[in-house]
Amino acid sequence: MKIGIVGKGGVGKTTTSSLLARALVDRGRRVLAVDTDSNPNLGLSLGLSPDATESLEPIPRSMVVGKRGDMTVAELMNDFAVLTPEGVTLMSALRVNEAGAGCTCGGHASVRSLLGEALHSETDDTIVDMEAGIEHLSRSGGTLAHADVLVLMMEPSRKAIITAQRTIGLAKELGITHWVGVGNLVTDDEARQALEEMCAEHDVPLDVIIPSSPTLAAADRKGQPMSRDDAPEVWAAIDTLVDRLTAHVGEPAAS
Repeated sequence: MKIGIVGKGGVGKTTTSSLLARALVDRGRRVLAVDTDSNPNLGLSLGLSPDATESLEPIPRSMVVGKRGDMTVAELMNDFAVLTPEGVTLMSALRVNEAGAGCTCGGHASVRSLLGEALHSETDDTIVDMEAGIEHLSRSGGTLAHADVLVLMMEPSRKAIITAQRTIGLAKELGITHWVGVGNLVTDDEARQALEEMCAEHDVPLDVIIPSSPTLAAADRKGQPMSRDDAPEVWAAIDTLVDRLTAHVGEPAAS
């Protein structure tokens, strides 16, 4: 599967990307996670140290777009990917290190081309943790044009649901036909009800609800992955998400 994790800022895309990647690894899958944030920190959620996360070299645009010679996907991953302590292979698509550094379109073009390559030769599942917003879907060609399925991350707020609604419209224009709605940071029954009502009002699916977890929040504050033994209700929701994704895309072949 090629999975795009999308949504407005602050809805928990990076944390959910890391949990989803780990859940797939637990099922025996070879998982590649691609961090497209200009301030990448997915590595922290996958067990890398801050220094190791910072030192991960982004994929050069020239390596993926245009002439690449005889460089294979395996060679690209060997040079620009790292195996994290959680068993997930990680790549960084772009990085902004200084003010006024300019457009990050090159990094997004790299992701689009990478997803278009035969990644299945090296991975079973590729998860793209997208930057906030929907610009990546409106760029020419669309960063996620080759994605099989989108995970629409939403918190219990109208802004988050409207962003998901707009994302669905752009996904259809790109020919993406599968998406899963995920409610996150749901603190109580009142928040759950509000989320359900807003999703129904805007015709946005709500397939999985991840409850708010103090344990997960504490791990995020420390910049560390949450143990599989902690917050069983969160892991149960992530396992449900995996089931939903495979139902949409089709059960992947066993490794």
